[in-house]
Amino acid sequence: MSGILRLPYRMASTSSVPAALLRSAAYVGGSWLQSSDSATFPVLDPATGTELVKVADCGPRECREAVNAAAKAFQSWKDVPSKERSILLRKWYDLMIQHKDELARIITAENGKPTKEALGEIAYAAGFLEWYSEEARRIYGDVISVPMKDRRALALKQPVGVASIITPWNFPSAMITRKVGAALAAGCTVVMKPAEDTPLSALALAELAHQAGIPAGVYNVVPCSREKAPAVGEVLCTHPSVAKISFTGSTATGKILLRLAADSVKRVSMELGGHAPFIVFDSADLDKAAAGALACKFRNSGQTCVSANRFLVQKGIQDAFVKKLSALMAKELHVGNGFDEGVTQGPLINDRAVDKVERHIKDAVSQGARLVAGGKPSDAGRNFYEPTLLSNVTTQMLCAKEETFGPLAPVIEFDTEEEAIAIANSANVGLAGYFYSQDPAQIWRVAERLEVGMVGVNEGLLSSVECPFGGVKQSGIGREGSKYGIDEYLEVKYVCFGGL
Repeated sequence: MSGILRLPYRMASTSSVPAALLRSAAYVGGSWLQSSDSATFPVLDPATGTELVKVADCGPRECREAVNAAAKAFQSWKDVPSKERSILLRKWYDLMIQHKDELARIITAENGKPTKEALGEIAYAAGFLEWYSEEARRIYGDVISVPMKDRRALALKQPVGVASIITPWNFPSAMITRKVGAALAAGCTVVMKPAEDTPLSALALAELAHQAGIPAGVYNVVPCSREKAPAVGEVLCTHPSVAKISFTGSTATGKILLRLAADSVKRVSMELGGHAPFIVFDSADLDKAAAGALACKFRNSGQTCVSANRFLVQKGIQDAFVKKLSALMAKELHVGNGFDEGVTQGPLINDRAVDKVERHIKDAVSQGARLVAGGKPSDAGRNFYEPTLLSNVTTQMLCAKEETFGPLAPVIEFDTEEEAIAIANSANVGLAGYFYSQDPAQIWRVAERLEVGMVGVNEGLLSSVECPFGGVKQSGIGREGSKYGIDEYLEVKYVCFGGL
């Protein structure tokens, strides 16, 4: 690995990050390596703004080294029997469960989410490794009946090759294992670029992959700063040895990556932005609807791609729903440092996220929205914002047209089912949608008519390892998780035997 300097294998601990899994170097070809120019970038605690550690700031050169390592490893990994790949993924899963507390502390330190949520993410993330350790042995082809007596036809499934994986900061462990678990189970190798805000989780997972015996070059991690991300992303999307790109992030960035991938016609999976509607019909159980709204909206302080972003409530029950949701917010939501007992709402990831929430609230209030709860920065400290509830929101306000990605719940009144569906489907994205109703006929109609990839019916939390995750329209391409997720990393080869 010429031109890349070695870093010490272990880093000193900070007050909040466990030393056993703390890594600051890139993980390439089974080794921990510094960038060629020794550049680093800081990882900050979003709750306090303090520096947790400096991490290797990789550039195009290091990225190419990682792709080359992955391409070399692919030649042997693709031929490893599925049972052996299954055993290795299971070992990785077992290590994640064994170290769940340390991994959760890393998430809380670099992402800010409360400890309970961080532990939930680790269980969810580890579940993908467990699931795909099992699915690795279920990659089946087909024998196809053909009309010619002297021929036999087969369809084989084979790994696509090296996969570039680009993940976001809001689920810094789960978004990795959901992609990497499927890729490795299929026989692919990967080069991973984690979000610059949260690289420590990716590097901790690399350490556990190393301990699990995942062969050198099969899983590579190249962290980089925001400044170097465009150049690194270009390598990941254009390198001739890369066969597949999997990205989770904004729609705007996804379009850039799609354009880069187009020249060499690489396979892509894109899980992009959302703008989830949460519809409450007049037949709904309002207590359950309010509880579902709370869970759906304020998990990770509203920073999830499937968070409800627009609450559409039927006219006759709007006041009652707003009252119930406001009361639940006051009772259940507690803002503070994610490491503190009883906290449910940690900080937003950075000041840009805070600015967007404030901009959406000010725009709505200036146009006549009523502030029911919250509406200002929290006194808990840097990047904290009060959970906010607005009523009298219209479809012309920014919060009804853009994804807020923060703790803001805007309530829009509607009269009829047709109107609710029209508002919900007016967005150019369609990741998740939710609605509450006790009318069986309405449930079928609305579930089928919502233009989204995932629907929660009388349920505000829908993510599950076993179920397909993905969107329609400009929310992306492909599905992750479930039995369908592994197909994203497999090619189907038709083989015709003649002269029989």
